[in-house]
Amino acid sequence: MILRLALAPVLALMLAVLPAQAAFETRASAAWVYDLTTDTVLLAKNAETPLPPASMSKLMTLNMLFEALRDGRVDMDTRFGVSSTARAMGGSTMFLNERDRPTVEELIQGIVVMSGNDACVVVAEGLAGSEEAFARMMNQRAADLGMNDSHFVNSTGWPAPEHRMSMHDLGLLATRLITEFPEYYGYFAEKEFAWDNRAPQNRFNRNPLLKLGIGADGLKTGHTQEAGYGLVGSAAQGDRRIIFVITGLPTDTARAEEAESIVNWAFRQFVQKQVVRQGQPIATASVWLGESDSVGLVAARDAALLIPALEQGGISAEATYLDPLPAPLEAGQEVGTLTISLAGLPDTTVPLLAENAVPVGGFVPHLRTAAEVLMARALRDRAADAPAETPAVPAE
Repeated sequence: MILRLALAPVLALMLAVLPAQAAFETRASAAWVYDLTTDTVLLAKNAETPLPPASMSKLMTLNMLFEALRDGRVDMDTRFGVSSTARAMGGSTMFLNERDRPTVEELIQGIVVMSGNDACVVVAEGLAGSEEAFARMMNQRAADLGMNDSHFVNSTGWPAPEHRMSMHDLGLLATRLITEFPEYYGYFAEKEFAWDNRAPQNRFNRNPLLKLGIGADGLKTGHTQEAGYGLVGSAAQGDRRIIFVITGLPTDTARAEEAESIVNWAFRQFVQKQVVRQGQPIATASVWLGESDSVGLVAARDAALLIPALEQGGISAEATYLDPLPAPLEAGQEVGTLTISLAGLPDTTVPLLAENAVPVGGFVPHLRTAAEVLMARALRDRAADAPAETPAVPAE
């Protein structure tokens, strides 16, 4: 039998919990806001809709380059050639020409800080031979990574009818760059890169949050007439990190204001609270044919919830496990789950472990179990054989 045990009173002793408040009313046409520390989506607006990503899709080009670095196909000092195709790219550029041989590190900085379209084409041709082949590689990798609402036709985000990404996919990509490639993530916080001093007006990072002192350290802006102004951003304060994606703002000023407002909202309107500690006793389960007839169930890991900071509310938690658990049991064996719920936010699930080992019982435990089974069967049989009560007939 699967036992579901409500544990709200237990967790209520640990925490005064607060319900989800109204979502942030963003001016962006599409947005996704995510608390990385607690794995909580704080806001999703048209987040699954494939949209023109502009230069924000350069993050996928960087992901492909970071993977090549990790795999040893290139290193930071590897030099790439510059084709006439790359040199001819318009928009934001490093002003590369066919005589240049930029290093991988310079190309990373040129893409992150200068948003160099020419740098992206150099990377695409250097890794795949052509930008078309590179786009096919990007699409295959996106599918592997679960970015189901993305399709690439170039390395730059240059406007094209079929070049699309959802805000959710951009958020997944940003999360990957932060968590999988921490050794390269510092480049996203660079405020200035003046490669060979060829583009002095294009040497400043366009991310408006980097200079505000609010913990922002990435990642990439984007703008085309079709897409509007967008930003894939991240900021860390204390023990928390948030990642957000916005698009469709009418001006760069509106983008800057909206991004700062989202960061302030995410950090000031939500509080991280520890609700379960690793090893904390949660429930006691019966054991079938063990040396002991019960075992404690403990939390496998710490669990924190991100909760709104103003309104009072409640929390619920439910332990689910097989009852009784069959012996033998090993200490630390996973035997169930604890699901913690807060209205308006995703559930948090924590594995439940056996607190100690329970070997198969010897003669006495088996005898006791057999006696209990026989007694229960006798009581059922007696209840089945008992005559039904005859209702009293009232006197006339």
